[in-house]
Amino acid sequence: MIYHFSLIYPADRPPVSVSDLLRQLLIPRKWRHYLRTERQVLVNGQYRSFNQLIKGNEKVDLYLDQVESLQGDYPASGKMPKVVYEDENVLVIDKPKGQKTHPNQGENGTALNDCASYLGYSPYIVHRLDMLTGGLLLVAKNPAVVPILNRQLTSKTLRRDYLATVDLNKEIPDQGIIDLPIGQDPADQRKRQVRADGLRAVSHFQVLEKDEEKKQAKLLVTLETGRTHQIRVHLSASGWPIVGDPLYNPNFAGEDLALTGWQLTFLKPYSFNQVAVRLDKNKHKIE
Repeated sequence: MIYHFSLIYPADRPPVSVSDLLRQLLIPRKWRHYLRTERQVLVNGQYRSFNQLIKGNEKVDLYLDQVESLQGDYPASGKMPKVVYEDENVLVIDKPKGQKTHPNQGENGTALNDCASYLGYSPYIVHRLDMLTGGLLLVAKNPAVVPILNRQLTSKTLRRDYLATVDLNKEIPDQGIIDLPIGQDPADQRKRQVRADGLRAVSHFQVLEKDEEKKQAKLLVTLETGRTHQIRVHLSASGWPIVGDPLYNPNFAGEDLALTGWQLTFLKPYSFNQVAVRLDKNKHKIE
């Protein structure tokens, strides 16, 4: 399988070497090696060596035939996902609350199984949403874009913004950063907890709306890292557990978890074009 990607180098960017352009596009080192040795980088239709410059408005074509993926197939569920955004390389869906992102062996009712129904072939996972969390999920349509999107996650060019409604068990500032390490809860395998030997976890929050009578607030939360249950653990540990959280809110009363993946911002793979996809903010009215 040969994957072909084409772009026009932006006129407002300074000239750059072929080698540096591939780095800016977050193409893995192994693939850069293939592109050089197989002379599969064409500028205006001609191979250009890696130390030569590319200037604004020049057309760049990349041909990748060494793409491998260890991911197994996701069989089609027969159900269609709610597609919010789609281009030639990625799909963004609105995952319903209560649905898993991807299947374990033998399962067939997850978001990625639905994406397989829509695409007619198996999609590729980029990130996850907790089963109880609804909202925007980014899915790759081919394996050639997966490492690019993974590097965007690491470099923070793929940004994930969430809406959460929380109980105010203590005062909350208008905005802040929660920087607390997260690890496994030894007493409950389903749960995570803040612990000194945990993995670094950083969440940013901003208060959008407060209901003093109900002692609740609607927050915009942005992930800097992506630990399991990160937002749920961070907000609960700070005294602001999410409404409807059966694991981390002691006042859980059977409601849906009030946490939604609201906005995804990312660069289209193999380009410099930014995409921002969002849901309706009114999904999280305090009622």
